[in-house]
Amino acid sequence: MSSLNGPERIVQVATGYMAAKQLFAASEAGLFRALAAGPASVAELSAATGLPERTARVLADTMAGLGLLERDHGRYSNGPAAARYLAGSGDDVDLGPWLTFLDTISYGHWLGFGESARTAKPAQLDLGGDRTRVFLSGVMTYNALHARMLAGHYDFSRHERVIDFGGLSGSFLAEALRAAPGLRGAFFSGGDLAVHAGNTLVAAGVGDRAEVVDGDPLDGDVPEGFDLVLLEHVAHRYDAAQNLRIAERARRAATPGATLLLLDFFLDSDDRQRPLDALHAAEYLVIDGTVVYPDDEVRGWLRAAGWEPVETRTLPGSPRVIVAEAR
Repeated sequence: MSSLNGPERIVQVATGYMAAKQLFAASEAGLFRALAAGPASVAELSAATGLPERTARVLADTMAGLGLLERDHGRYSNGPAAARYLAGSGDDVDLGPWLTFLDTISYGHWLGFGESARTAKPAQLDLGGDRTRVFLSGVMTYNALHARMLAGHYDFSRHERVIDFGGLSGSFLAEALRAAPGLRGAFFSGGDLAVHAGNTLVAAGVGDRAEVVDGDPLDGDVPEGFDLVLLEHVAHRYDAAQNLRIAERARRAATPGATLLLLDFFLDSDDRQRPLDALHAAEYLVIDGTVVYPDDEVRGWLRAAGWEPVETRTLPGSPRVIVAEAR
């Protein structure tokens, strides 16, 4: 029986939470970090993580079955993805804090997703105690991954001045400046986001080529003269009328012929939907009620604001990017 006609896909989706919870547990226990130095047996993993041997075997076998670990004659080693993003031993983004956010903050909301689905309202977001730190660390870690993916799939060296307009994380501007030594930039936002962005830019070693401009993407003066505008993780945080206004003000910041990169998750308007975007539409709903918009609606805002969309780029494990040009 074909996998398209049989139960396999249904079972895979229905048991997805089992895989996720085991991934969270393996990360929390330090399973991937324990394998950073090389292959290990179940007994060695148990000793390194403090897990009972039974649990170490279950988690290691599950991670091997999912392709994150490799198993050879009873000894386990990190697969390429785990070695890069979970072992904490390389130059890539360590996704551990994001997994902690998903386990500690997100998963609890999903337990009540049925109510959110019936009402289109989020669950109550509790950020008391240490949860604020977990939330921010997880979100900024995930954004750092998106920024790294964007820098690997777009040539920033074509530009001279870039502005991150109302963005969520300084990582996008930092990665752009690191990728293009001749580029200079500005981060335009206010409050804690501006403070965090400034710290991120300094930590990345590009603070001398970037300025943080305190302002509101919806109102007030707009910095001008940029041949590249980033709208990263802006769209889902605002309603339709606000997004149109932001796109218009971003156009005001741009020089003639400038490029805009609008990064976010989108619901597809054709017959095929990328699962990652639709999953995040529900994630945003259940966490804080923000919206993942249809891509044709987003393109409509851009055209009305003086931008012409020319292509969409898909970033691995990350949002997509609508590339537009200033008319």
